[in-house]
Amino acid sequence: MDRSRSPVTVMQGVANLPATLSTTSVPASYAGVLRSTYILLSMTLLFSAAVAAASTVYKLPAPGIIITLVGFYGLLFGIHKMRDSVWSLPMVFALTGFMGYTLGPILSRYTAMPGGGQTIALALGLTGVTFIAMSAYALQSRRDFSFLGGFMLAGMVIAVLAGLANIFLQMPALALAISAAVALLSAGMILFETSNIVNGGETSPVMATVSLYVSIFNLFTSLLSLLGMGSSED
Repeated sequence: MDRSRSPVTVMQGVANLPATLSTTSVPASYAGVLRSTYILLSMTLLFSAAVAAASTVYKLPAPGIIITLVGFYGLLFGIHKMRDSVWSLPMVFALTGFMGYTLGPILSRYTAMPGGGQTIALALGLTGVTFIAMSAYALQSRRDFSFLGGFMLAGMVIAVLAGLANIFLQMPALALAISAAVALLSAGMILFETSNIVNGGETSPVMATVSLYVSIFNLFTSLLSLLGMGSSED
């Protein structure tokens, strides 16, 4: 695999993005939460990228849908239960490391395809631009986007259920629609969570990091799927 297109190289760009965002417009009482969130987010993205790289290099098998769901929701539940405990940080790294492991086989599949490296890099670039745009808008405008919460939750539940159904239906058009919907919802979640921090709705850097990480992960994989479908049709 071309080292310049390795998972660590392409995902490191996203990990460095928070440092480019200004927090000068954020009230001092919440700036600390935002700064801590961005630091932890950068660390988890780099750790996740390293695990994804190892999973890709050693060609580790995909965990399967059941293990993925149990692992993801189990660790997510554990983080919520321990959000105020010192054990929350190891749990966050366990979650992001696990998600990096699940990403490895996906990246392996794309890197084995003609032009797969460019597809991965483009998906990451679009993810980075979207993250910067959504975060910058929330930071500069300081608008309260809490009204989006219910819509985002309902949309993600529907998308997850549709995705599970499509495992059996195998409908390319439905897969395309799901990927597009998840990409839009993930961008909205970045806007929502950043606004939530800025306006004092989220005071836990751990929970804010998890929310932003999952949104970035879903955005990246959805864009990767969309671009991969487009490339396969050319």
